[in-house]
Amino acid sequence: MLRRTSIRVAVGGASIALAAALAPLAAAEPAQHHTPAAPKPTVVLVHGAWSDSSSWNGVIKRLHADGYPVNAAALPLRGLSSDSAYVADYLKSIPGPIVLVGHSYGGSVITNAARGNTNVKALVYVAAFAPDKGETSNDLVAKFPGSHITDDPSAPVPTALNAVPYTQADGTQGIDLYIKPDHYRDMFLNKSVSDSEIAALSAEQRPVTGQAIGEPSGEPAWKTIPSWYLVAKNDHAIPPAAERFMAKRANAHTIEVDAPHVVALTNPGVVTGLVERAAQSR
Repeated sequence: MLRRTSIRVAVGGASIALAAALAPLAAAEPAQHHTPAAPKPTVVLVHGAWSDSSSWNGVIKRLHADGYPVNAAALPLRGLSSDSAYVADYLKSIPGPIVLVGHSYGGSVITNAARGNTNVKALVYVAAFAPDKGETSNDLVAKFPGSHITDDPSAPVPTALNAVPYTQADGTQGIDLYIKPDHYRDMFLNKSVSDSEIAALSAEQRPVTGQAIGEPSGEPAWKTIPSWYLVAKNDHAIPPAAERFMAKRANAHTIEVDAPHVVALTNPGVVTGLVERAAQSR
């Protein structure tokens, strides 16, 4: 029995000694707690007049490659209030944080559509209108020299545009505006785009109503939501001076690029970089 007792003591003592030896090692090696990365915000891209969502193709591919969920909203281009209401409803279907991006007239739309939506964490204006309350797209184009939309300010229709009447649902007449094919390159793009691509883009353009670009904006979302702005220094649709004015007024983080109006087509990498900067901001 003495032998058994001594064995038990010896084994017990070894256990205690082993535990004591291992205790400092355990203390020296803290538990690993991995905090999962926050999901990336959804980027919603809003095109402008005389184009469609395909104008964002190069940006969409790059954002997808970098792991961002992306949606491109298709604008009706019928009126600023109705287009903005459409996008506002569209945004409600997207869970989680949103980075809302607008090009050209699409900037006027996001300015109104984001108002009151707490999921929209950043606004990105890409050679876009960022109107204040009561301003129209027409007002902002006329405010500074540099637009090639008309060479006769007194003309009832800007000289770079064709007016096409159509019958509305209530039987009244509406007017759709198209860029004339021989003005499309000068207004929107530059020599880096081939003649055949210009011809295709001109043929595929989505018209906008005069009401849309002449309708006053509401209270702007850029007063409460952080903004980013890309100024296209060779823009012949919206004067670069107007873009700088709007960017400064919105207190936007601003970059300038040697690019034409449709900068997402000619410089998709630069546009993607700005969108991702906005998405990564705190």
